[in-house]
Amino acid sequence: MKKINPFCFFCLFVFLMNLSPHLAMATHNNQAVTSSKHESTDNEDWILGEDYLSEETEEGVEDLSDPLEPVNRIFYRFNDRLYFWFIKPVCKGYNKVVPEVARKGIRSFFSNVYTPVRAANCLLQGKLGGFWREIARFIINTTAGGLGFRDAAFEDYHVEKSAEDFGQTLGFYGIGFGPYLVIPFVGPSSLRDAAGSAADSFMYPPNYYMNMWESMGRSAYRKINDVSLRLGEYESFKETAIDPYVSIRQAYYQYRLKQLKK
Repeated sequence: MKKINPFCFFCLFVFLMNLSPHLAMATHNNQAVTSSKHESTDNEDWILGEDYLSEETEEGVEDLSDPLEPVNRIFYRFNDRLYFWFIKPVCKGYNKVVPEVARKGIRSFFSNVYTPVRAANCLLQGKLGGFWREIARFIINTTAGGLGFRDAAFEDYHVEKSAEDFGQTLGFYGIGFGPYLVIPFVGPSSLRDAAGSAADSFMYPPNYYMNMWESMGRSAYRKINDVSLRLGEYESFKETAIDPYVSIRQAYYQYRLKQLKK
């Protein structure tokens, strides 16, 4: 049997880790923004679950290098059509079958399982407060929160989740973004964040007892569940953007910069 080329496996993992385009625009209502940012998905689902599309881009701010723009635009159109032709119809059907309260519980459960990744990256960046908050959140949510189906740590004790990932850890140690990337099935990223997300996968416990197909199925279901709670946000963003591709790239860059500064 021929051995699998590690680089090919990495590319397959990166391309198929998620099944959704760029979604995550937060509402401009202050209370809703706070809730949305707290409940946003983790980097097991790449950057797509984050609220970067809610960023108001500033004129004159440096943008990400985009030497692969012609190819990136092709992938952007692919992800865009994938959303409208497949993801959105599936989510609409899913919404009719699964109540919203159950979908929010499922999102909270997946976020709780992702705790080791956030905690590890807090530790790698020397953020001991964030590390112990993640440990406390995991204990509270796993017990009082019913295995994490309810975010009891935040709802009962206002202990907020840390938004740390290995892409930020690399940035913390001075590694730049590298070129902008739009990855099929995944969405906007950069060379640094793509490598960071792959590294995060090695800190995610389920990946050690699930095979590749099971992991892909888990990620696909998680993404469908997350997107079902945010239907209409991407459409609203697209309607107000002159060039959605450029707007997403700029918002993504500025959002990641703000995360690094926290």
